[in-house]
Amino acid sequence: QVQLVESGGGLVQPGGSLRLSCAASGSIFSVGTMGWYRQAPGKQRELVATITSGGVTNYADSVKGRFAVSRDNAKNTVYLQMNNLKPEDTAVYYCNSNVRSRSSSPWAVYWGQGTQVTVSS
Repeated sequence: QVQLVESGGGLVQPGGSLRLSCAASGSIFSVGTMGWYRQAPGKQRELVATITSGGVTNYADSVKGRFAVSRDNAKNTVYLQMNNLKPEDTAVYYCNSNVRSRSSSPWAVYWGQGTQVTVSS
């Protein structure tokens, strides 16, 4: 079994910054693409950013230039640095990871429990 544990959410004023972390642990042979998604009240979950094991990144247009995704492959951890936060960034943020538990296992997708980010004055 694989667990994703997130940390770093909270309340921040508009224009402020937060850094989210997500560590994968458990039965892990290989970690592929990792990423962040978010879900605001009354809205569908949407992609924020992803990063491949080789470091190739992809961002939603709404966060380009403000957010940066990175990872530490040795720690199976993905980060999301969020700068110049806006009230519309308020949501529950979920991390996501593609993992193989064994060399012979297929890729499986795992999700974290979510962390609340609230941007308000």
